[in-house]
Amino acid sequence: MARLVSPVEYYCFNIICVTLLLLSNLSASVPEKSTASGSAFFIFGDSSVDPGNNNYINTIPENQANYKPYGHNGFFHRPTGRFSDGRVIVDFIAEYAKLPLIPPFLEPSADYTNGANFASGGAGVLPETNQGVVIDLPTQLKNFEVVQKSLIEKLGEAEAEKVISEAVYLISIGSNDYMGGYLGNPKMQETYNYQTYIGMVIGNLTQTIQVLYKKGGRKFGFLSLSPLGCLPALRALNPKASEEGGCFEAASELALAHNNALKSVLTSLEQIFKGFKFCYSNFYNWLDERINHPSKYGFKEGINACCGYGPYGGIFTCGGTKEVKEYELCENAEDYVWWDSFHPTEKIHEQFAKALWNGEPEPEPFSVGPYNLQRLFFDKEKLTIADIVDDDPQPHHFLQ
Repeated sequence: MARLVSPVEYYCFNIICVTLLLLSNLSASVPEKSTASGSAFFIFGDSSVDPGNNNYINTIPENQANYKPYGHNGFFHRPTGRFSDGRVIVDFIAEYAKLPLIPPFLEPSADYTNGANFASGGAGVLPETNQGVVIDLPTQLKNFEVVQKSLIEKLGEAEAEKVISEAVYLISIGSNDYMGGYLGNPKMQETYNYQTYIGMVIGNLTQTIQVLYKKGGRKFGFLSLSPLGCLPALRALNPKASEEGGCFEAASELALAHNNALKSVLTSLEQIFKGFKFCYSNFYNWLDERINHPSKYGFKEGINACCGYGPYGGIFTCGGTKEVKEYELCENAEDYVWWDSFHPTEKIHEQFAKALWNGEPEPEPFSVGPYNLQRLFFDKEKLTIADIVDDDPQPHHFLQ
């Protein structure tokens, strides 16, 4: 796995070329932006941003978090389905954007005026990932179309177009495609080499962005993948823990290659799609820094999970609803980077939300760019047809 990045970047270059051809016929018209304050917020993803959609589907215990001790810190009166001791990153972003909590799409009688959250714990970019027990990304996109129709019925077509065009679209997904969909699936590894598989994930993710853009979306935020091999669950599974410092390097290499490919695609899409703006950051390095130097950021423990069992708390038993019932719970989750075997604590979610919102550079090589989320939500410049057909747009350099 040590030479993942360069062949994947080469492969991704070809994806970008294909994307250029596929997307050349997209409509160039941009709905005029509303002057109303506050942008709607639409969220697509996995358990990193699921606010409880999986409460309403038939799934497995590993894909649900609507039981104690989830929600342990008391911000919510009961477990909500968030894979955290409290809030997740999109809850903080909504607060900073002066929006109410964005409801799960499947919540009965949910009001979508300020946006909707389509994320599903365990979901992947590819429909084959955890198929049948999650809401995969293609289905989340179909659910967005339901919301779009609902907004048209409620607000009228013109006002609904303004909501869609001013909204911020945050996408946080991909981890499950690599952990369970590839590394945990010998058949998939036999069928596809890792370059081809990453290309499939990135290609399908790019197609989702394309569809949202065609529907009027212009402002996007992306959460890149974390160092997956350093999750407590993957440390516990690592057959070479003594050689690799505990982390499962094969998983981390896949995450790093995915991130490099995604960054390249986004930079290219910015040139292809007039008015396309995005916020991207190196979550991999950001979280790795806190795992390895927790005390610098207000934590005491960067390796072990607060809630779990066995080595590193890496056996995913938090809550006692799974096959293994026994689990241990730490006294103070705020001291921990990791809440359970796979998911960080609310404190990590809050720190990362602030970094994305303000865009203030962390110690290199972490940075946010070319836009931070605050600018995406509150910059209200109007786009005209002249902007769209301008053949000499100013490039936005991604901060290194």
